[in-house]
Amino acid sequence: MHDDVAELRGVVFNIQRFSVHDGPGIRTTVFLKGCPLRCAWCSNPEALQAEPQIITRDAKCIRCGKCVEVCPEHAIAIAENKRTIEWEKCNSRMQCAEVCPSGAIEATGRYMTVAEVMDPVGRDAGFYRHSGGGMTVSGGEPLLQWQFALRLLREAKKMELHTALDTTGYADWEILDEVLNFTDLVLYDVKHPNSARHQEGTGVPNERILDNLRRTAAKSGITVWVRYPIIPHFNDSEEVLEELCDLVLPLKPAVEKISLLPYHKFGEAKYAALGKAYPWREIPTIGEAQVETLKKVVKSRGIEVDVGR
Repeated sequence: MHDDVAELRGVVFNIQRFSVHDGPGIRTTVFLKGCPLRCAWCSNPEALQAEPQIITRDAKCIRCGKCVEVCPEHAIAIAENKRTIEWEKCNSRMQCAEVCPSGAIEATGRYMTVAEVMDPVGRDAGFYRHSGGGMTVSGGEPLLQWQFALRLLREAKKMELHTALDTTGYADWEILDEVLNFTDLVLYDVKHPNSARHQEGTGVPNERILDNLRRTAAKSGITVWVRYPIIPHFNDSEEVLEELCDLVLPLKPAVEKISLLPYHKFGEAKYAALGKAYPWREIPTIGEAQVETLKKVVKSRGIEVDVGR
């Protein structure tokens, strides 16, 4: 399954250096675009579409009209000293982003080669080794671009770096298995232990996800951290978390811990910037007291637990 294309390119929407939330130590996290899930609470809506797309920064707009002139679909207008976009007409050809002088319209996601991604990763190698860090490939869902993700992880291992894969596990096992050959740690997202509820919240069932979790935990040399987003009115009850613990217990010691990720609204502004409505505007965030209660549930089952973001 190895890819031999010399200039294989992937669509990357962010390279975050000095990250401390996506694995041990100081890391560089590479975020790849595209995701097969449609979680209603998603905080990275710019990651869902596999191709590059435009994102707007209205506060930066100087209303020069250059975007209006180049838009082939006539989707942009300036009236009453305000720029508007008919998003349903936008075909993401990026001409508007290319001519915008103020950064009010930008491209999110760009095609990059493996070498282009690994250049900033390599520059920070000293920080990784000193802190026990490395490189994490995330998304979106990086397994949608599995050949590119594999090449990145393989190059990182050549550099003797610790590698991590942040995944939903929603992929063919053969693909995940291949990528795991160059992975030290899997940050494995589990949204809900019940398949019907999982499909209600994410658009896909979870049988494949849980089967791949079991197979991943059984693979020699792989460490797993289960990541569990705490979502109000979806999976934030003690009973549902008990079900998750029932799934995880037989997978120890490969599964080292469960990381609870309390729901937040940090990504809300991105929806408007992408011409989308934020579906969970009225949903409350998770309080510290509830998080502490859920931590105690996990600890009581003999599973290590921490709180991430």
